[in-house]
Amino acid sequence: MSLGPLLSAPPPIPWHAFAAFAALAIGGAQLALPKGTMRHRALGYTWAALMLVIAISSFWIQQIRLIGPFSPIHLLSILVLVTVPLAVWHARNHHVAKHRKVMISLYVFALIGAGVFTLLPGRIMHAVVFGQ
Repeated sequence: MSLGPLLSAPPPIPWHAFAAFAALAIGGAQLALPKGTMRHRALGYTWAALMLVIAISSFWIQQIRLIGPFSPIHLLSILVLVTVPLAVWHARNHHVAKHRKVMISLYVFALIGAGVFTLLPGRIMHAVVFGQ
């Protein structure tokens, strides 16, 4: 494993990846730690901001071009841009079950699921994890 391919990638790929790593760690902590605390709220806002950074930065990552400069993964980015504020709104309005469902879905599908596809051969994260 070497961060070389990631660090030598053009912006915003490194920012996107490091935001995703941070969101993966914070999201895992959020799932494991007690809910409803000030720590949960602070980490939650941080996680939500990171998810928005990941989604927004993805629009400048255009290695796979299927629809003009975009790929189907950009549809996921649009979904994240809509869903993250919705999940925060649910929390602020004490719709805990809806908040939980949306946040877990975002973590599993938008972060872990999309992250698995970055490990495919030819992708930068494949080179980071498995070598050139």
